[in-house]
Amino acid sequence: VQLVESGGGLVQVGASLRLSCAVSGLTVSSANWGWFRQAPGPGMVREFVASINGRGDTTYYPDSVKGRFTISSDNAKNTVYLQMNSLKIEDTAVYYCAVDSFENSGSFYGDKDWYHDWGQGTQVTVRL
Repeated sequence: VQLVESGGGLVQVGASLRLSCAVSGLTVSSANWGWFRQAPGPGMVREFVASINGRGDTTYYPDSVKGRFTISSDNAKNTVYLQMNSLKIEDTAVYYCAVDSFENSGSFYGDKDWYHDWGQGTQVTVRL
């Protein structure tokens, strides 16, 4: 499985970005998909930000992004997206997409240990 993220960049507070995760080697309809982020600095952990099931009809978000971020998937393009609105400085991080082809509930609820393949990440920087 290969995951390739794109769409990151440098934006101002309050702006929007849409990240894409192009998938090859697996269809998006057959797995759980997650987005995570890792902020700069020593000791920073990879934080869960969104997940979506294979059918694309159920999503899950932590409170830190709920109402601002939206995850979606497109079977025709075999791509998973993360729409990010009302960006804050604290959203600055490298964003990763990840896959759990076994569709475990643990992955859907944000446990990164259930994800077995990851993309290389895309940098998102939010400034004043």
